[in-house]
Amino acid sequence: MTLLNTENTWAFVFGLLGNVISFAVFLSPVPTFYRIWKKKTTEGFQSLPYVVALFSATLWLYYATQKKDVFLLVTINAFGCFIETIYISMFLAYATKPARMLTVKILLLMNFGGFCIILLICQFLVKGATRAKIIGGICVGFSVCVFAAPLSIIVSTN
Repeated sequence: MTLLNTENTWAFVFGLLGNVISFAVFLSPVPTFYRIWKKKTTEGFQSLPYVVALFSATLWLYYATQKKDVFLLVTINAFGCFIETIYISMFLAYATKPARMLTVKILLLMNFGGFCIILLICQFLVKGATRAKIIGGICVGFSVCVFAAPLSIIVSTN
């Protein structure tokens, strides 16, 4: 496996551009978490967007195990897992007890239970290229959820 696949220059350029954009998206909550850290309170912010983003990045890393030449995919999602874990840790440190308990429940249900179910089903019931297609479809679905999760604030304010 080569470190960087530059056989298809355009695919590499767009992959690199995607990583730059994803890097910015992963870092976009920094002002929010600076505010949380400074005020020592989550001020009613929700943890769902960060839990979903962690789940999505973890799924993309699993997808990467099924493919070749995925250096860019691995690097950005490893960074995503790292930064989302920091966000969730800070949220847990400063959240009220009910918000903390809800976050832990969602985290365990989605990032442990959900991931284990997807991993077991895909590893034992699906083979070869079909496995990568199914995992890829699941990843795309959760990537859409990453962008939709911040909309959860609309539901919580009504």
